[in-house]
Amino acid sequence: MVLVTGASGFLGQHLVRHLSAQGQNVRALYHAHPPSGELKSLPGIEWMRTDLLDVFEVEEAMQGITDIYHCAAIVSFDPRKHVEMLHFNTESTANVVNQALLQGIRKMMYISSVAALGRTGDVKKEIDEEQEWGESGYNSVYGVSKYLAETEVWRGIAEGLNAVIVNPGIILGAGNSNDLAAQLMKLVYKEFAFYSKGVNAWVDVGDVVNSIVMLMASGIDTERFIISVGNYSYKEIFTLMANALNKKPPRYYANPFMTGIAWRLSRLKSALLGSKSIISRETVNNSNAICYYNNKKLLKALPGFSYTPINQTIERMAQSFIKNSRK
Repeated sequence: MVLVTGASGFLGQHLVRHLSAQGQNVRALYHAHPPSGELKSLPGIEWMRTDLLDVFEVEEAMQGITDIYHCAAIVSFDPRKHVEMLHFNTESTANVVNQALLQGIRKMMYISSVAALGRTGDVKKEIDEEQEWGESGYNSVYGVSKYLAETEVWRGIAEGLNAVIVNPGIILGAGNSNDLAAQLMKLVYKEFAFYSKGVNAWVDVGDVVNSIVMLMASGIDTERFIISVGNYSYKEIFTLMANALNKKPPRYYANPFMTGIAWRLSRLKSALLGSKSIISRETVNNSNAICYYNNKKLLKALPGFSYTPINQTIERMAQSFIKNSRK
């Protein structure tokens, strides 16, 4: 039986649908966000509410498991969530790794992030899988949490765990209204006028699913792979989204001075009203970071794999967004 953690999340939902369509038997774990009726009706999927910080619940969830896709993680740039994110992302991974070692599972896929590879601020250097982590003001707390979680997987590998780590870029695709991809679409739909200079790696959620399933079935182990269709600026991505939605693309460059004022005002508003801060220092830093990632290793390891063109991904997202907006 296959185990999927974070199965009710954005990537997890797409993965369990894919595995169900393949006829696999899956134990799908969730915690704070129960699966929808559609997900519960998928054949071959056994849903289980599990706290991955509870070692006894993890032990119970992993009975009879042979393969693991560890997708669960907290993703947040809200300063109030930083301690929780660091604790959960690291400790939950340690618990999964420990139980995988105890139960002798066949293989584990850990879904990390390009943020865990570290950023140096050297825009001329392309980041690949050999990048060594270094403490830097360019790294987000989320990136730190995923890096620390990765160290638990590498520790498990040193102790005999058969595992592969993947580092996807920003994952795009149709999903729930609360998913990051849908939130970006909503921002563009409202014709948000500003853009930043940042560049990042991007990838279709279906490509992440296909590649990790192929890696699971392969003889590859003790490796990491960047998963990215390519490097695009936020302006390029938002312009493609705007065109797909028939909206005005961003037109004004938001320089560091302007974005600095924006996150400070947002923090002040959050403190006064007790609301969630929409813009933080980290979101501003990330949107201005210029990072180029090399995606060649995965293509060489999986000759039958190919990426979905980014414009096709965004067209599907736009169609889904418009359809859901009319409901």
